[in-house]
Amino acid sequence: MSLVPLYLRAAVGAVGPRASTLPDTRLEREVDVDRGHLADYARTCGFAVGDVLPPTYPHVLAFGLHVQLMAGRDFPLALPGLVHVANTITAHRPVDAGERLHVAVHAERFVGHAKGAQVDLVAEVHVGGERVWDGRSTYLARGARAPEPAPAPRVAPAEVPGGPAAAVWRVAGDTGRRYAAVSGDVNPIHLHPLTARAFGFPRAIAHGMWTAARALAALQGRLPDAVAFDVAFGRPLLLPSTVELRTRAVDGGWALDVRSRTGTHLTATVG
Repeated sequence: MSLVPLYLRAAVGAVGPRASTLPDTRLEREVDVDRGHLADYARTCGFAVGDVLPPTYPHVLAFGLHVQLMAGRDFPLALPGLVHVANTITAHRPVDAGERLHVAVHAERFVGHAKGAQVDLVAEVHVGGERVWDGRSTYLARGARAPEPAPAPRVAPAEVPGGPAAAVWRVAGDTGRRYAAVSGDVNPIHLHPLTARAFGFPRAIAHGMWTAARALAALQGRLPDAVAFDVAFGRPLLLPSTVELRTRAVDGGWALDVRSRTGTHLTATVG
């Protein structure tokens, strides 16, 4: 489904009073994977095209429910301006494209932050009653207030120590538009330099989840069937750019980061 109407509704409703607590809402839908869409996603993010879903792909299937929940007037934070600061994914087993998926999303942990307020959008995917995938997306609203105080700061994955890059990517200027086409995330900061400038960016910026997926794709063939992926997003990745991926084997898994001349865009652990 197109998310453009939801983004427009969220933009119109961004001004004015909002709820002070999270809605007690759980959104759910049944999903049959479109193999053509799966292939487009895999090509856009650097995964091999196949029948097994990349660990980051269920996030795309849940994202429309994220937006639907956040676009409502009963959601305490206005969707425009929310910054995706962290993401965790647990793929409990490989999921085949032929399996029928039950996707559910709810919000929790509306708490303070040193720069405002943050909230988690939690997604679950079940197959025939079996929980096969979990995702948690943390969003920051700068300058906002939350009913609960800020918890202890989250310990973000550390940068990989210096050394040669595992890969160097030239990230094309249309990466934001290509990822928007497969993810539904049509936030204007990703689509064109002119719309990005309206939000204070000199150029369009890459989606954080594209960067995360592209980094994970570089480790294909070296990951277990059950994967835990913990990501912290850093400096915006301006488009176009040249970036380096750095990796290090740790504790049966991997530490990685993505950086460029402007700084570190992502740090993560996977295993």
